[in-house]
Amino acid sequence: MESHEFYMHRALELAAKAAELGEVPVGAVIVWKTTGEIVGEGYNLRETGKHALAHAEMMAIDAACRKLGGWRLPECAMYVTLEPCPMCGGAILQARIDEVYFGAYDAKSGAVCSVQRMFDLPYNWQPAVTGGMMQEECSGILSAFFRMLRQKKQNLKKTAAGSCNDSENMV
Repeated sequence: MESHEFYMHRALELAAKAAELGEVPVGAVIVWKTTGEIVGEGYNLRETGKHALAHAEMMAIDAACRKLGGWRLPECAMYVTLEPCPMCGGAILQARIDEVYFGAYDAKSGAVCSVQRMFDLPYNWQPAVTGGMMQEECSGILSAFFRMLRQKKQNLKKTAAGSCNDSENMV
């Protein structure tokens, strides 16, 4: 079996694919712990697919279920670049994933440690959780993406303001 960092690096590669599409850069990998094989991968596709459920974790869970032939994913670990939201946390519980490793904490929507502790509630399944894995790299790709979006927005405002000023000068 590869190292935890190997799988998180793969999740970061998937997050970069999402960023290239203009999606929030989150990537997820599901590993069958018995063999170390990656059985599911996903990255955000909400904007591209115009679909609220197209989170990286959901895509990875779907792929793993299809590959392994069932809705339960015991003996599996998930590696995701951002702390799961409530929807994805619920899907992780329903899929019976054993372990969750995430990179960046999500102070606005994190359902594992930050906003709530979903996996500590008395559900019939509680995965083991490790947060902050490769946190700097995972936070960095998100920060760079949102910085780029803010810059684009500022440039659009400047362009719009500039064109208005130009038309005023013509009068």
